[in-house]
Amino acid sequence: MTTASGHTSAIRARKVIGTPVKDTTGHKIGEIEDVVLDKQSNSIMFAVVGFGGFLGMAEKFHPLPWASLDYQENEKAYVVGYSKEQLKAAPAGSIDELTREGGIGFRDRTYQYYKARPYWNGDSLR
Repeated sequence: MTTASGHTSAIRARKVIGTPVKDTTGHKIGEIEDVVLDKQSNSIMFAVVGFGGFLGMAEKFHPLPWASLDYQENEKAYVVGYSKEQLKAAPAGSIDELTREGGIGFRDRTYQYYKARPYWNGDSLR
């Protein structure tokens, strides 16, 4: 059973980075490139998922709400309930753009786009 954050136990960030991300049909859509932390609330702001590039060229980085990632041992991947079309239309940019000005702009756009419950408004999912 997963927790409100989508996970069952603690994990080191370096083990998360590089983990595949799949859709609910088992199709790989990308992999975790980074995890962005919110230092003020002590929460995970979002996971950065990379997909769409070839050898790092033209790759888009998509922030995903951490709680939307469900690690499934049998898939050896995080599974998200979003369609390929939803992901293509989602907020995206370079990692520098995602974290510019504290990452707040992309955080807000991302949570609004995915209709995810914000962790920062006092109704924390931690």
